[in-house]
Amino acid sequence: MPTSFTVVPVEAQGEERGPAERDGQWQKEEDDERDRGPGDGIAKESSPFINSAEMDRGNMYEGKNMALFEEEMDSNPMVSSLLNKLANYTNLTQGVVEHEADEDSKRKEVKVPRMGTFIGVYLPCLQNILGVILFLRLTWIVGTAGVFESFIIVFMCCACTMLTAISMSAIATNGVVPAGGSYYMISRSLGPEFGGAVGLCFYLGTTFAGAMYILGTIEILLTYISPSAAIFKAEEVGEETKAMLNNMRVYGTCIIILMAIVVFVGVKYVNKLALVFLACVILSIIAIYAGVIKTAFDPPDFPICLLGNRTLSKRSFDVCAKFTESNNDTKTTTLWRLFCDSSLFNATCDDYFSLNNVTEIQGIPGIMSGVLTDNLWSTYSEKGSILEKKNQASVAGSEETKMGGLPYVFTDIMTYFTMLVGIYFPSVTGIMAGSNRSGDLKDAQKSIPTGTILAISTTSFIYLSCIVLFGACIEGVVLRDKFGEAVNGNLVVATLAWPSPWVIVIGSFFSTCGAGLQSLTGAPRLLQAIARDGIVPFIQVFGHGKANGEPTWALLLTAGICEIGILIASLDSVAPILSMFFLMCYMFVNLACAVQTLLRTPNWRPRFKYYHWTLSFLGMSLCLALMFICSWYYALIAMLIAGCIYKYIEYRGAEKEWGDGIRGLSLNAARYALLRVEDGPPHTKNWRPQLLVLLNLDNEQLVKHPRLLSFTSQLKAGKGLTIVGSVLQGVYLDKCTETQKAEENVKALMGVEKTKGFCQIVVSPNFRDGISYLIQSAGLGGMKHNTVLMAWPQSWKQTENRFSWKNFVDTVRETTAAQQALLVAKNIDLFPTNQERFTEGNIDVWWIVHDGGMLMLLPFLLRQHKVWRKCKMRIFTVAQMDDNSIQMKKDLQMFLYHLRLNAEVEVVEMFENDISAFTYEKTLMMEQRSQMLKQMQLSKNEREREIQSITDESRGSVRRKSYSSPQSIGQDVQALLTSDCREEEAQLIHDRNTASHSTPAVKSSVAAAMPEKVQMTWTKEKFVAEKHKNKDSNVSGFKDIFNMKPNQTNVRRMHTAVKLNGVVLNKSQHAQLVLLNMPGPPKNRKGDENYMEFLEVLTEGLDRVLLVRGSGREVITIYS
Repeated sequence: MPTSFTVVPVEAQGEERGPAERDGQWQKEEDDERDRGPGDGIAKESSPFINSAEMDRGNMYEGKNMALFEEEMDSNPMVSSLLNKLANYTNLTQGVVEHEADEDSKRKEVKVPRMGTFIGVYLPCLQNILGVILFLRLTWIVGTAGVFESFIIVFMCCACTMLTAISMSAIATNGVVPAGGSYYMISRSLGPEFGGAVGLCFYLGTTFAGAMYILGTIEILLTYISPSAAIFKAEEVGEETKAMLNNMRVYGTCIIILMAIVVFVGVKYVNKLALVFLACVILSIIAIYAGVIKTAFDPPDFPICLLGNRTLSKRSFDVCAKFTESNNDTKTTTLWRLFCDSSLFNATCDDYFSLNNVTEIQGIPGIMSGVLTDNLWSTYSEKGSILEKKNQASVAGSEETKMGGLPYVFTDIMTYFTMLVGIYFPSVTGIMAGSNRSGDLKDAQKSIPTGTILAISTTSFIYLSCIVLFGACIEGVVLRDKFGEAVNGNLVVATLAWPSPWVIVIGSFFSTCGAGLQSLTGAPRLLQAIARDGIVPFIQVFGHGKANGEPTWALLLTAGICEIGILIASLDSVAPILSMFFLMCYMFVNLACAVQTLLRTPNWRPRFKYYHWTLSFLGMSLCLALMFICSWYYALIAMLIAGCIYKYIEYRGAEKEWGDGIRGLSLNAARYALLRVEDGPPHTKNWRPQLLVLLNLDNEQLVKHPRLLSFTSQLKAGKGLTIVGSVLQGVYLDKCTETQKAEENVKALMGVEKTKGFCQIVVSPNFRDGISYLIQSAGLGGMKHNTVLMAWPQSWKQTENRFSWKNFVDTVRETTAAQQALLVAKNIDLFPTNQERFTEGNIDVWWIVHDGGMLMLLPFLLRQHKVWRKCKMRIFTVAQMDDNSIQMKKDLQMFLYHLRLNAEVEVVEMFENDISAFTYEKTLMMEQRSQMLKQMQLSKNEREREIQSITDESRGSVRRKSYSSPQSIGQDVQALLTSDCREEEAQLIHDRNTASHSTPAVKSSVAAAMPEKVQMTWTKEKFVAEKHKNKDSNVSGFKDIFNMKPNQTNVRRMHTAVKLNGVVLNKSQHAQLVLLNMPGPPKNRKGDENYMEFLEVLTEGLDRVLLVRGSGREVITIYS
């Protein structure tokens, strides 16, 4: 049927009109349609099921064709609205909480130009990867490790970052990733504990990277640009290194303060200068390649002075010769005076200087010189050794003289392969720069993988090619000369550059300075993001900042940590530290990808398809190996720091559910373990009470007896399974809200009482059935409870108590049928809290019958807890007339010895004697009370049947006799029944629910009574007569109660209860806890109420009693 409707964009509605205007517009359109007549030519759709008044609530349902989903759309958005919002989704700015829990829903969208792959990802990664190590240390690494081993070092590090980039690309393309970089990805993939630990490690790595860049800046300034700017000068020979470190500390502190001020004043200036710094890096690299090409036909002139095969530092002299000739006059040079005690030819000189000639070679022979062969292999050296040229002839001196003060080029540190790995690795970090900018990208899911992998490929090519080119162009002793002393104090890589060495020097200076600024800009924001997530409580103060969101406090902390790196003052010492933190971060990125891939979670659908869990696992293994290769003790320290943060977050951190992979891994592990446990029951040696704790809740859904959970935690100490269950009476659909409230209250109390376990709330029409459901179905697979713990129903004699004696006795029977143990705590409110401590006292065990050893095991478990630790264990057993009490005591002591339990043993003798009048009288009172309750219950049931019969017969007579007045009959019956019905209404409902639990006698009486009642034709007179007859029969029944005699079986049971209670009171009245065998209920259900009386007498006068009923299996063994 054609209809008339208007499609209005959802977002336009919300933006252009308010709710009142929308309602008015809808009403106007409805009125217009109603005003149209049949001649309008528009067919109208009329529906009797849709009320136009309801439609006035708003047009959120998009017309009548969505009316079927009105109730769902009250809470769920329409598809059109959802799609519109997703299409206009704006990534959150860096440092705010995750997008799933966006607390600032009213934040205005900032219109910023989006960046593509090249500008947004490729160039930032390029700038972050190419840095200080390339300019200051790569030539030294090539000269020390040789081309071959340097190639291995660079290849390992680049392979590590490439594999990490693949894993990162998979994670970054698995949904929308707000800005936050690796921290966001790891925390949402591996959970808050791993995320917080690795996020802080990444923060520390970024901070120390800032320190490394600043140290590099100072080294370039004081070594290559302006050596005269040094504050500290070397007063004695050999103190040059110490003076340099002090200069680093002073200048580094000043530069940190200056950079922190720049970052504090405005980050926009740093961002504007980023392109300038990037241009410096690119120009420097182009200059290097241009210089390499130039060496093929015109090598630069950088002569190296050698004495024998030893390299000389040209900072102390200018002429590389022993003598000079001028106007046919031979004179000694400055070099002569450095090695000899005077300028005369007959002066005493150094032995090695006298025996060897001074030669001069080209420091950069060029790419066609074949020097690559000499630089192919490593030349590691000890600290303080002289740089020597390979394959150069020399004559050793007869006696080594003191080297200090001679113009040799010395090594400043001991070199070896693993140390070089640690120094080099920071040069390949920076691969996260693209993911950190994901909020500013047009298409982050496309740009991040493409840009990052391209940047790593480019930089890997640059590094690998530079290794080969440096080895092919530069002399080995020059490569090993870290500070360029042999080339007049020039930066070694700068000597290769074209058109001038200053291109590299100035470019590297600005590059390292910019990288330091960016580290001081990015690290505080990363810390702010972690602090605002709220997973590490002690750093939450760093989540605050200026009004515009700048992280002021985080900047101060970052500057302080950066100062620690500056005080270390050595670039070679700081580099391995940040290598550890970055490697740990990359390792967990790979782990996150591997875990998500192996778990195959439904939400794991990355757009980047070129990944595999084996690649992630390989990357993770490579990161771990590199950590220990760089420095095993730094690796252990970094892991210890991450482990401490992990445990701290686990212990004190906020609860977060981010759908992380570790939670999925835990579920898989739990499933596997449950399937393994399902194979069979646990061995006796592994048996421990797996508790189902039955709690009672009040009308406010609060726990009535919190001490029951205290006792649970004392008994369990966090081990094994604990299920805390409770029952709400009613229908689940009506009790949903109350169920959630009850579950929250129980879980909160479990947290307070430190009870580790699960909560299960069951809604049942009948309280008794709910308990049965819990006993039958609580737990999962092999992780089911084997013991039920409940409180003694103190008010069991009150009929209005919902947990009456019938429910209690049935629970005892069901636990026995389910082969589960039962613990009943009497006077539970007198039990100790977890904060109390018993400094003395006894835990008394009264072992009447063997129950599998439960009575022995429970005190042992309780004494593991600090509440009961100082209590002593005493075991009492009862000897009959025919028992040898002395032998029983010996046997029991031997049994406890084999059980490895320490306890005092005492055998109590109970001799047969006559039944006392007190016992007889107590039994009689018990049976009279029981009989009276039965009569009252029977009369109530009869009254219920009478009411039903009257109602049925009155309705039938109305139908049969049209002349009878239905109003008069109904009024008479109602008048007669009103008083009784009001009194018995609640009890009648209870009787209907418990009809299945009534005694056979009652059922037979019902069956006998029904035919007689149905056949009667009721009148007012007959009803009154029948009512008086019932009252007379009830009165006669009550008279018979006072003439009855007690049952002999009950008398004997009462006698046992009274006698045993007297013995227990005599020995254990002042014990802190009494454990007692719980007798089973009678097989005949007629005596259930008497059973409760027996238990009451048995435990009378005792403060804390734990009644124990075993499950029928052995729970403790003497065997190992």
